[in-house]
Amino acid sequence: MLRREEHPDGIVELAMDRPPANALDLELVEALRGGLAEAVAAGAEGIVLSGRPGMFSAGLDVPHLLGLERPGIEALWGAYLSLLREIAECAVPVSAAITGHSPAGGAVNALFCDERVMAEGEYRIGLNEVSVGIALPREIFGPLVRLVGERQAERLGVGGLMIPAAEALRLGLVDELVPLERVTERAVERLRALLALPRGPMLATRAMFRSELAAGLDSARVVQLLVEQWFSDTTQTALRRLVDRLRRPGKES
Repeated sequence: MLRREEHPDGIVELAMDRPPANALDLELVEALRGGLAEAVAAGAEGIVLSGRPGMFSAGLDVPHLLGLERPGIEALWGAYLSLLREIAECAVPVSAAITGHSPAGGAVNALFCDERVMAEGEYRIGLNEVSVGIALPREIFGPLVRLVGERQAERLGVGGLMIPAAEALRLGLVDELVPLERVTERAVERLRALLALPRGPMLATRAMFRSELAAGLDSARVVQLLVEQWFSDTTQTALRRLVDRLRRPGKES
């Protein structure tokens, strides 16, 4: 479910590979956390987070998670917020190679990376949590504002919008568009250019600009708010409607 590939100049790629859509469950979240920690401990100079062709990550695995009781949901949210914090605070730059569609948690993962290279064309990205009954916590809305500004963040978040790759580039949600087959290669190239700079000053300046990115993500209060929301009647109804749509013929779950 997570492939590791070594690239030149100390760059490590962590490729999510959980068919069909790289949906996030506790196992994949923990695999990503372990992959990041192991790469840094082994001396990686930079990390690329990628997905399957056509799908970076579909976000939380809602059909699976709906079958979990409260302890399972608490564990998932706690681990997921820890993953975001660990991406944000990673000692080396992390680039998102967005290899296709990237809704909800897939887009959130990318928000916390240093850079985002996305496949051009028909692919869409967005924080569509509201459309499936989940309010964006401030700790995630803030990083969205950091990239696109307050007005556009409000429009995207409140509307739960999934926007085309070209609009994502125009708004600053992603940094570059390239053909699908070049997404990971280009993410590696951009990291290599960053790593060619004087290392100490680059990393110190990077840390300064990213210092507030993970604020609040280790809060037990945030986990409890997300858990309470998950089990609310409104959210459960919206999530079950989503699962019904996904299970219709021609849809992937």
